[in-house]
This record gives sequence, C-alpha cells and structure tokens, in this order.
Amino acid sequence: MNKHELIEQLIAEMVRETTGEHQCSCKDGVCVDGHCVIHNKEAVKNIVENGASRITAGAGLEKEGGVEPNLARMIDHTLLKPEASVSQIQQLCAEAKKFQFASVCINPSYVPLCAKLLQGTNVKVCTVIGFPLGATTSETKAAETEEAIRQGATEVDMVINVGRLKSKDHEYVEKDIFSVVQTAKKHNVLSKVIIETGLLTDEEKVIACMLAKRAGADFVKTSTGFSKGGATAGDIALMRYVVGSVMGVKASGGVRTREDALKLVKSGADRIGASASVAIAGGTTTSGGGY
Repeated sequence: MNKHELIEQLIAEMVRETTGEHQCSCKDGVCVDGHCVIHNKEAVKNIVENGASRITAGAGLEKEGGVEPNLARMIDHTLLKPEASVSQIQQLCAEAKKFQFASVCINPSYVPLCAKLLQGTNVKVCTVIGFPLGATTSETKAAETEEAIRQGATEVDMVINVGRLKSKDHEYVEKDIFSVVQTAKKHNVLSKVIIETGLLTDEEKVIACMLAKRAGADFVKTSTGFSKGGATAGDIALMRYVVGSVMGVKASGGVRTREDALKLVKSGADRIGASASVAIAGGTTTSGGGY
C-alpha cells in the first residue's frame, strides 16, 4: 500500500467513526446514549476541560459594568468588513486593550497599524490569508503570510481551497495548508485553518480537519463569516473529536451572545469568532453584524 492509499484508508476509517456509521441508540436524529458525535449537537462528554479559549467578536459594543476575564481571554476581537475604516480599527484595538481580549483579527492592510497600537500589550495581532474565498494559489498564500508576519502579525487564519476539497484533491489541499503552516512556524507564528463548514458535508469536514492536522496547523476553525452558515455546537464537537487534544478548535460566524459562546465552549471549542466581543464577554445580547 502506497502513501496515498494509506491516507485514503485512514480518512475512510475516521469518516466511519465520526459520521454515525457505528452502533448507537440514535432515534429521529437524537443520540440517546451520548456517544454519537454527529447526532449529539449539544456537546461531547469530557473532550476538553473548560472547552473554548478563543471567540471571534467585533468592535463598537461598549457595556456598562465589567467583562468576565476568563471569557474575554478567549476572544479574537474581529473586524474584517471591507468598509472597515482606520478609526474603527483604532477603536477595535482600544477595546482589545481595555478588555484584555486574546487578539484583534483584521485584514492584512491593517496589520502594521494594529502592531503599533498594541505594542507592549498581551493582545496578539491576527490576520487572514487567502480570505475569504481560499481560492488563491498556495504560493500566493505563503507570500501573503510572510508579508503579514514581517509587518507584525503574530497569528494567521488561512482559508482552505474548498473547491479542491470537494473535488477530492486531498493532496492539493494538504500542500496548500502546509505552505502557510511552514511559513508561520518558521517565525513561531500560530496558524489556524478555516474549513468553511457551511459549505461542507460531514465527511468533508472530517477530511478537512485531518488534512489540517497532517499539515501541522495549530487550530481548525469553522467559518469565515462571509459564506453561508456559521459555528454550530455539532460542528465544534465533530471537529474536536477528529483533531483530538493536539490542536485547537475555533468557532466563528453567527456567535451573538454569551449563551452562544458558552455552548460552543462546552462542545469543545478553544476559541470563538463573533461580531459582538464586548457584549459576549459581558453577558449581554446583541444583533451583531457579520463575522
């Protein structure tokens, strides 16, 4: 058996394990014995103690009173809208410093500004690669990663080539991820892989996570927030089951409340991306706005 055949066999075995092709007491889409990852949408028992460590959330949502420190440290304070202005990015950084969020996540052109504004703080500068479609070449993604790091990025979130994954070109997808991961690792920068769960079948989600794991990425992440669907407890549980404890899992897209965030944490997320950081951390609700 050659390397490619072995990879395909491992993927097939993992798919069988995680898509319900096993004996369990499932009835009407509900797993009554708590062992079916696909059907148990609320949580997977004992996967990760204290679940999530990151959440994506956006700017401009001040709140009276304090912010829960433990939840704040899980948040990637995010503004990726194309119309984001300099003043909005400055506000994003000011809120990140005030509430001690884990990072700000911004488009690459704002990396130098954020690096300057956050110098001397514990807030990381995260940017996106191949965003939001993931359809640029691997060489372009690697070069974009190198430039972002040179300008001050300390974390990168890259988008996989969804079309290639759906075409079952798994070797291409793995090499594409690796092109970014190896560039990031060279500079001791954290790498996250956005698999865009809203566009994938459960089998494709499993395969994408396995490929990201094989490529050496630090995290898998649900969504860009610019496509259909967003983070669900079921997807987080599935992703956590596939990658185990050796990788982080980041939930992003559609996270609007503290309750949303805690549900994803319980399901195994290590970070969460949303458009309501301050409100989430403070326990209030918001209508949000993208990502």
